[in-house]
Amino acid sequence: MTHYMKIKKGFELRKICGENIVIAHGVENIDFTKIITLNESAAFIWQQVEGKEFTEEEMAKLLFDEYEVDETQALADVKALAESWKQAGLVE
Repeated sequence: MTHYMKIKKGFELRKICGENIVIAHGVENIDFTKIITLNESAAFIWQQVEGKEFTEEEMAKLLFDEYEVDETQALADVKALAESWKQAGLVE
């Protein structure tokens, strides 16, 4: 079964002082105990899937196509990325 995710409303990726940082809009999203930064490849994926439903497989294809990494490694990397986004409450 394919599990679709979507970035929750209220989160936005911004480049601040050269860092890719996810910021929250709205009181219910604000948690100042952690700042979420994304590396360049994670920020690229965020930008490609923002506002859409997506799967880990689709994320891996984006990574594979953009960075020409091994497909198996790309899937492993996005599984870890998706899990970190879930843990941080960024996706639903």
